[in-house]
Amino acid sequence: MKIIQTAIPDLLIIEPKVFGDDRGFFFESFNRRRFAELTGRDADFVQDNHSRSAQNVLRGLHYQIQHPQAKLVRVVQGAVLDVAVDIRKSSPTFGKHVALELSADNKLMLWIPEGFAHGFLVLTESAEFLYKTTDYWFPEHERCIRWNDPTLGIDWKQQTAPAVSGKDAQGKSFSDAELFA
Repeated sequence: MKIIQTAIPDLLIIEPKVFGDDRGFFFESFNRRRFAELTGRDADFVQDNHSRSAQNVLRGLHYQIQHPQAKLVRVVQGAVLDVAVDIRKSSPTFGKHVALELSADNKLMLWIPEGFAHGFLVLTESAEFLYKTTDYWFPEHERCIRWNDPTLGIDWKQQTAPAVSGKDAQGKSFSDAELFA
C-alpha cells in the first residue's frame, strides 16, 4: 500500500500493491495495522456500503453534521470523478476540494476524514462504488451541499446536466450549509 498526498493534507490517495498475472489479480483493499503505520490514523470501520449508478449520475455532496463519518472509498466496476470538499471552518483548506478519477482499472482509493462533504459523478456506462464508514448512517443528521455551488468551483467535467436525486437537487448553497467548526 502506498500513500499519495493530495493538495489537502488530510485527504489521502491510497494505491494498493496489486499482484497480477494472466489469471487475474489480488490486492489487499484494507489492512488496519498497515493503514495506521502509514498514515498515523486509526480507521475503525462500522459499516460497508455498495452502490451502483448509471452514467452521468451525480451523488452528493453529502455529509453528516452529527455522527460525522470518515470514509474509505473505491470503485470496483467502471469509473467516477470523486470529489471531497473541506467543510471545517477552522481548517486552512476550508472550502477547497480535491477531485480525482477512481476506477476499477486504477484501483485507487481515497481516504476522506470527518469534516468533508463527498460526492461523485459516474463517467462510464455504470459504476459500482464501495465505501467503508467509521460511523453509522443517521438520516436525520445527513446534509447536502449543492453539487454545482459556484463558490466551490468544482469542475465536474460533464458535457450534459447530470442526473441527481430530488434530495441532492435541494442541496443547500455552501454559504447556507451547516458546517463543522
